[in-house]
Amino acid sequence: ADSKGKSDTRTVTGCLSQGDGAKEFNLTANDGSSWEVRSSNVSLAEHVGHTITATGVVSNAKAHNMKEDTKDMAEDAGVKKDNHEHGHLKITDVQMVSESCSK
Repeated sequence: ADSKGKSDTRTVTGCLSQGDGAKEFNLTANDGSSWEVRSSNVSLAEHVGHTITATGVVSNAKAHNMKEDTKDMAEDAGVKKDNHEHGHLKITDVQMVSESCSK
């Protein structure tokens, strides 16, 4: 039996961009979801502007529920989003896919 715990590991492929802080980055996935990512063991800065495949741990089980509430509030305010999941990812591994981001 596959007894995979709920330490929510994700692999996301998309475009990495600089975030608000020096150690904060945004990963816009090819499926439209967006992730605020950070890492203590991978140098993300050198991958800004690249398409990468990042593996990491979702660090927001609790925040995810709050986000659902926020989404409802946003819909009330007339804000429409496509998919899209937005989460926080602590990156443990990065593979470079391409040196550019295809829009």
